[in-house]
Amino acid sequence: MANSIEPIVMPKWGLAMTEGMLNTWSIEEGSQVSAGDEICEIETTKLANMFESPASGPLRRRVAAEGEVLPVGALIAVIADASIADTDIDVFVKDFQENFVPEETDDGGPEPESLDIDGKKLVYLKMGDSAETPLLLLHGFGADMNGWLFNQGDLSETTSVYALDLPGHGKSVKDVGDGTMESMAQLVKRFAEELSLNKVHLVGHSMGAGVALHLAKSSPDQVASLTLIGPAGIGEEINTEFLEGYISGKRQKHLKPVLEQLVNDKSLISSDMMEDVLKFKRIDGVPEGLKKLVEANFDGGRQKVLLNSVLQDMNVPVTVIWGDNDEIIPSSQASALPGNVKVEIINNSGHVPQMENAARVNEIIKDNIKAVS
Repeated sequence: MANSIEPIVMPKWGLAMTEGMLNTWSIEEGSQVSAGDEICEIETTKLANMFESPASGPLRRRVAAEGEVLPVGALIAVIADASIADTDIDVFVKDFQENFVPEETDDGGPEPESLDIDGKKLVYLKMGDSAETPLLLLHGFGADMNGWLFNQGDLSETTSVYALDLPGHGKSVKDVGDGTMESMAQLVKRFAEELSLNKVHLVGHSMGAGVALHLAKSSPDQVASLTLIGPAGIGEEINTEFLEGYISGKRQKHLKPVLEQLVNDKSLISSDMMEDVLKFKRIDGVPEGLKKLVEANFDGGRQKVLLNSVLQDMNVPVTVIWGDNDEIIPSSQASALPGNVKVEIINNSGHVPQMENAARVNEIIKDNIKAVS
């Protein structure tokens, strides 16, 4: 019987996730689902996200109720063929719940590590252990390695993946130097060299994409493929009201409308996410570092350095991903990209498609990596 019944459990998105709240179901009991179909919305401490079914078949039982908080691995639904009796499903659910043991908080998984580069501490998380060319993830302004919460684990199934806290962010050094993306790119280059990452698949989001472009310009031989998400460095326009509001917001009521500009679905911005941002900005040196980054790269309400010419000369696969409703850096800038660049516009997504539409973005990144000859 158990072999004919497929349990669907609370997923683990990122190392820090121990539980999630099932916000809403998007499919009724008895409906036919296919693997990859969105079946419910789950909220973590970082962001709410749609959960895709890992299996195909009739959704026979919705075990978790809307609004219920459950540990990672807990049963939330059951898929089973119509030939399976309801009583058999009852027994399966009862046995699962009686024997389920939540994972230990310390599961022995990978932990963030740090390197000292010229007296500057850089913190990173490595997932995966493959001999293939590694992948390096660079987050955007005001974010950190947790911006790849829904991506790093999936991507690490086929290659080693490094997520780095850029200077001024996360747990890395708060001193941003002159604040330019070019100087951050040189620090990232030193970081890669220190870890003997002679060539990497480079993925950058927003400001991190600008850093990636600078690295590709100065060290093209170090880049195996390039994937840019909502990238800085393509066109002049940028939402400086967002940047200024992110820095100045001191309470949740002030920060909420600012962070809502990041996403297409405004309900995805959780109270926990806002509190995490506020805690981060209370750290000594953070506000000053963020201000310097804005002044160095986006002063005067525009992007100061454009790097489209870098893409024209790239001889590796380049893909640019943009949310169709990006309120920070408009997707219309994609029209300025050279013809050798593959463009993917993600529908119903804002500035962080890697969080709002993680599965699709992961698929695009993997395809870009596979395109390496």
